Amino acid sequence: MQVPLQITFRNMETSEKIEADIRKWVDKLTSHHRDIISCHIVIEAPAQRHQKGGLFKTRIDITCPEGKFVINHEPPAQHKEHGDVHVSIRDAFNAVGRKLDEYSCKRQGEVKMHEEVPRGRISQLFPMEDYGTITTADDREIYFHRNSVLNMDFDALTIGAMVRFHEEAGNDGPQASTVKVEG
Repeated sequence: MQVPLQITFRNMETSEKIEADIRKWVDKLTSHHRDIISCHIVIEAPAQRHQKGGLFKTRIDITCPEGKFVINHEPPAQHKEHGDVHVSIRDAFNAVGRKLDEYSCKRQGEVKMHEEVPRGRISQLFPMEDYGTITTADDREIYFHRNSVLNMDFDALTIGAMVRFHEEAGNDGPQASTVKVEG
């Protein structure tokens, strides 16, 4: 990191044990994500006058070359385990670790690209034999069975209807394992 680590305690005394725990988490983060510029952690103890046994809040601000990440970890009231400051810190660092992993994948171009579902038009229907064919944009013929149609009754299909389908290899050539009528 280019900027020294900052740790702030609110509603509580500074603790060497908590600081050591935080430094271990930061070391783990910076070993996986070397482009972190700065990191500021705020640990907030529950206000004593409002309730006894409240939950700790942990905020982590991390700056990287292409952005800033803020995890403001305020657990819901039912998460009683956050009465322990170390659990609150662990969960906040796990959350910021996931954010940094996503950030690293995007920077390296490793974002998943979903394949586009193929489209076509119903070109033939054979209701007595329980099948039909789909013609794709590149003029291929894809077989489909009555049971492959998901969102409409096979008998209600019409020639020319636009469909989306999942193609697989069949015994006699390409076939659609699922067919969804558009619109």
